[in-house]
Amino acid sequence: MAEHGLSRRGLLSGAAAGGAILAIGGIGETAEAATTSGSLPASVDAVVVGGGLSGLVAARNLVKAGNSVLVLEARNRVGGRLLNHTLKGGSVIESGGAFVGPTQNHVLALAKELKVKTFKEYVTGDNVYVSKTLGTLKYTGTVPPDPLILADAAILQLRIDDMASKVPVDAPWSAPDAANLDATTVDSWLRQNTLIPQVREVLKAFFQAAFGTDAEGISMLFFLWYMATAGDETHPGTFERASGTADAAQDSRFVGGSDLLPLRIASALGSRVALNAPVRKIKQTSTGVTVVSDRGTVKARRVIVAVPPPLALGIDWSPLLPPRRLQLLQHMPMGTLMKVDAVYAKPFWRAKGLSGSATFDDGVVRTMFDNCPADAKVGVLLAFIGGSSWQRCAMLPLAERRKLVLAAFAKAVGPEALNPIEYVEHDWTHERWTMGSPVASVQPGATVAYGSTIRQPHGRVHWAGTETSTYWAGYMDGAVRAGERAAAEVAKHL
Repeated sequence: MAEHGLSRRGLLSGAAAGGAILAIGGIGETAEAATTSGSLPASVDAVVVGGGLSGLVAARNLVKAGNSVLVLEARNRVGGRLLNHTLKGGSVIESGGAFVGPTQNHVLALAKELKVKTFKEYVTGDNVYVSKTLGTLKYTGTVPPDPLILADAAILQLRIDDMASKVPVDAPWSAPDAANLDATTVDSWLRQNTLIPQVREVLKAFFQAAFGTDAEGISMLFFLWYMATAGDETHPGTFERASGTADAAQDSRFVGGSDLLPLRIASALGSRVALNAPVRKIKQTSTGVTVVSDRGTVKARRVIVAVPPPLALGIDWSPLLPPRRLQLLQHMPMGTLMKVDAVYAKPFWRAKGLSGSATFDDGVVRTMFDNCPADAKVGVLLAFIGGSSWQRCAMLPLAERRKLVLAAFAKAVGPEALNPIEYVEHDWTHERWTMGSPVASVQPGATVAYGSTIRQPHGRVHWAGTETSTYWAGYMDGAVRAGERAAAEVAKHL
């Protein structure tokens, strides 16, 4: 699931049995007694397919309600799109979802209960705008100092927020003019509503990091709905809150890494979590559900599927998924995204008065952030490479891609960036059980045609995962909310 490294402050700113260790890094966290081999129970009240944050929250809530539960996770670890990485010196960074912020109340409440602390993302100092025409410019505030985009940027933000306010978070297909908006790509809308092509280039910094795709691949209705979900029941979603850092979606991170959340839930669930257990078949009858995995077959009264949408297509369904549900899944591809971190002995840019955040209007790096751990014992710069930028460099040899990334960092914060002590990449398209990152986007036309099936149970099967949330879809908070909702649905039938 995805969290997003978006613009820093606003619209265009550089914003196992025996306790096997289940994550790369962390702080010695284990999922005690989570099974990696051996037999499974013959039957349980509920099976949860997928051991990411959403599935684990669902399982946790069902266990609290007194139900017997089994989580079947295909990987040899829990966490899904959350993944910690331990650097050579022992510091922990995230290779997956990382950020949380205000109005993300469900994940913050969960973290507090699990005793996982947060710390503020570093925002002190100047941001940097790297332009192929203007060069490298320092700035503060929300919009890079490019005179060509200032007027369009201000108007765009107001229009997007106004349009998003009219999109129901639980039924975007019922929004005013929904069919036309859904048939229009964001890129087409931008071309019709901006005067300067440069604006679209700068906005790639947002779309590539947020969705792992460019504006050409996203429906305007889906985008507006996504902005509308960036809030809660009392705070309407806005582009500012979705894309910003301070007091917005990228406000804070977790001490010790976000993967501590699923690790601690899995530890409490213990042997109820089965690893190395990809689900191959789900067969329903009038009396129950049979779930077939690589570790064995389990009977249940109800099932919650909490996997990235495309993965549900790989399950053999009996009876088959309803046609409209099947079409929706076929129109929800995962984005293409890699996270790249360069590690330095210290965060040298801070001494220069720089925040470590940068926006680029060209090249493979479009967004850059300070990604230091809470104690800043080492300096870390983070790049999100997604969409067309990923296509430009993902197939290059590692040495060539590393050179391109470090050259971009050096343009933003100085030549010291060319010589990191460590270089870390994680390409989520290589993850067999995720198939991309950070989120599944709904393609043009599919929200109106098929979107209403997103949370509709298929007989005894219910749906979780961040994409099914009505608030903070695509983020950790959305994953938690979706897990809670799916568990409540199932508990009513148990």
